[in-house]
Amino acid sequence: MDGTKRSNIKKGLKVFIVLKQDQRTGKLTEGIVQDILTSSQNHPHGIKVRLESGLVGRVKEIN
Repeated sequence: MDGTKRSNIKKGLKVFIVLKQDQRTGKLTEGIVQDILTSSQNHPHGIKVRLESGLVGRVKEIN
């Protein structure tokens, strides 16, 4: 599924995000969505979320 559309992302969903410090390398971090931080319906770089672990990043893949 597409991580650039807010409608595809729900709390409790397992996703892969890219953290701010990992944007150059593209390293993905896996986690469960706790909060959706992007208010717009679409974002070209991915919807920004906070994981249950407290990490914040943009969704690149949805499991």
